[in-house]
This record gives sequence, C-alpha cells and structure tokens, in this order.
Amino acid sequence: MKRPAFLLISFCLATMAACSHREPDMNHLNPSALPKPNGYSHVVEVKGGRTLYISGQIALDQNGALVGAGDLRAQTRQVFENLKAALAAGGGRMEDVAKITVFMTDVSGLPAFREVRDGYFTQKPPASSLVQVSRLVRPDLLIEIEAVAVVGSDH
Repeated sequence: MKRPAFLLISFCLATMAACSHREPDMNHLNPSALPKPNGYSHVVEVKGGRTLYISGQIALDQNGALVGAGDLRAQTRQVFENLKAALAAGGGRMEDVAKITVFMTDVSGLPAFREVRDGYFTQKPPASSLVQVSRLVRPDLLIEIEAVAVVGSDH
C-alpha cells in the first residue's frame, strides 16, 4: 500500500523530535572494595549527553556582593545557588552534576558543608573531591566549588 508523502514526512519529523533530546545515562557506583562514601559517589559513569564544565563558583550574589561573610553555611548555600544558575544557563539541573571539586579554606567546617550539600544533592550524589587551600581569590571567601555536568544531547 502506498502511503501519502505527508504521512511519511510527519513520521520522520516526529521521530527526529523524539530523538533530538536524549537524557544521558548516569550510573553511580560505590564498589565494595572502597570505604562507604559520605554524601558522594566514588564513580559516576556517563553515557551520552553534552558535558558542561562549570567554573569555580564563589559566594557572590548577582551584583558581585559577598554573601555570608565569615559564615560557611551561608557561603555554601550561595555557591550552590550560583552553581544552579550556571547549570540552568547550559540547560542543566543539579541532578545532571557528575563531579564536583570543593575548595575550602578550613576543612573543620566539613559538617556544615555536608549539611548544605546534602540539601542540593538529594538523590544520587556526584563524585566529589575536597581540598583545603590556604586562601581563595579573595580573603573573605571560605569556599569555592567547580562542577562537571552531563545534560541531554541534541542529535
């Protein structure tokens, strides 16, 4: 049976639209040979998608004013809000983050950091590294976080 050309074109366009945005497949792994992680994943395997590299985010609001002088919790919240905004600009969400690198000036604040972080990564936490540094780009900053995310791809 011969089909009208417009049906064939409609099918092709519908198929292309369905395939034009494919969610990446992210598999979070915590091998039993490694210690149990606290709020992060040891390995995140990603298949498909577009990769976003998010520069280190610091505790400045959109006007460039410091948020939370001397308060690690407040600075961490602002950093994660900035990270969310950067992800959104690239079409991503917090769930798309595969890896974060955290730079803190004093790791004794780790419990406060974890408390805030765990409110942003409620499902499957990303792979993570945390490094204590002597200082950040400004002396009033306590934390900086960079991220790698994988978002749906366009074909």
